[in-house]
Amino acid sequence: MMIVYAVIVLGVLIFVHEFGHFLVAKLFNVRVEKFSLGFGPKLAGKKIGETEYLISAFPLGGYVKMFGEGGFIEGGESHHPASEDGEENSAAVAGEAVAAPRELTEEEKKRSFAHKPPLARIAIVMAGPVFNLVFAWFAFIVLCMLGVPSITPKIGEVLKDKPAAKAGIQKNDVVTAINGKAITHWEEVAEAIAAAKGKPVVVAIKRNAADLQFTILPEPRISKNLFGEKVNGFAIGVASAGEVVTEHFGPLQSVVKGTAQTGKVIEITVMSLVKLAQRVVPLDTLGGPIMIAKMAGETAQAGGSSFLAFMALLSVNLGVLNLLPVPVLDGGHLFFFFWELVFRRPVSQKAREYAQQIGLMLLLGLMALAFYNDIIRYFVGQG
Repeated sequence: MMIVYAVIVLGVLIFVHEFGHFLVAKLFNVRVEKFSLGFGPKLAGKKIGETEYLISAFPLGGYVKMFGEGGFIEGGESHHPASEDGEENSAAVAGEAVAAPRELTEEEKKRSFAHKPPLARIAIVMAGPVFNLVFAWFAFIVLCMLGVPSITPKIGEVLKDKPAAKAGIQKNDVVTAINGKAITHWEEVAEAIAAAKGKPVVVAIKRNAADLQFTILPEPRISKNLFGEKVNGFAIGVASAGEVVTEHFGPLQSVVKGTAQTGKVIEITVMSLVKLAQRVVPLDTLGGPIMIAKMAGETAQAGGSSFLAFMALLSVNLGVLNLLPVPVLDGGHLFFFFWELVFRRPVSQKAREYAQQIGLMLLLGLMALAFYNDIIRYFVGQG
């Protein structure tokens, strides 16, 4: 079943991405020749109007092929240059001699992607990643309305001889405020203590029916952040009881919280890429299709909200990754178009071809590494 859930996740996210390209291309009056979910050999297809809609063999990507351009490819499909009439030049690929492409008519130029101004091409290319981010934003809003699990500020353990124990904090106390700021979630406890920067904090707690206050001096400690880096901080020596409640929000609150969550996930995704480049995060943490399938199955079994949250996280990753300035990805195309916009001339065809080849090798290398990690993680490691 996990394969089915993975196909659902990837199918939805690829459709959202490609629909972004498709819709904005239509808005700029560009003729879209093919809209494919998946890449490689065609499994099924139907032509409606001027566009052929396809389901292709490999579901790890997709593409939109426009008149005057080979297409935008996600997930590792190679970029096929198109001749000026918009069709792939199969004879040239095979190494045979071909006739020079015919001259486009003025009417055809109006529908050609290549003849659109740079800003229009930038909008069309950027639409794919932007639609992924918008999908994630909408999903987080829906999740807030459906209900978000959160850990209450109830204390489950008071560490012996630590500042909280010395001050008189006890197990099952509920933190209600720190330095006058209301506390409703456990994560706010650590944030408030960190904000004090080692200075004494006034902790308000509820013990049974009594409201009490304690002044505590946090002690320095070394911990690890999300990326495994050692960081200096402060703590008072308490641990959460792990009590979970589900919070529901109205439409307006959900928009605010969903927007904040989307921004947070984008920031974490970008920082993860930076940490990977810095080798802070090891390359063996990269996951591929097997990891996606496994996580899709696990989150689906956990419930609809968990499955939607996973799709939102993956959609942010897809959107951010496609904006990287790597040829073959959307970000590579954007780099070329911004170059043309700034310098008033396009990048030479030879330079683009070299860049495409380098980008393709890099992308295939990363995909191979991710797939290798999956095999080691889920098969060799279990053996």
